[in-house]
Amino acid sequence: MESKVEVLSTVRIEKSHDLYKIVDSLNRTLKEKDLMFGLALDQKDDEKMVFTIYRT
Repeated sequence: MESKVEVLSTVRIEKSHDLYKIVDSLNRTLKEKDLMFGLALDQKDDEKMVFTIYRT
């Protein structure tokens, strides 16, 4: 069975120490709505992060 993940939105934001807590809460709360959230450091700018919303 193949699982497809669709990127709904991606945004670059200022780096924040506690932002992962919001992403974790969104993932726990909206899992049953087939939504998933990701957070990564921006490879081009050390002061930015990339926040992504996926449909699973």
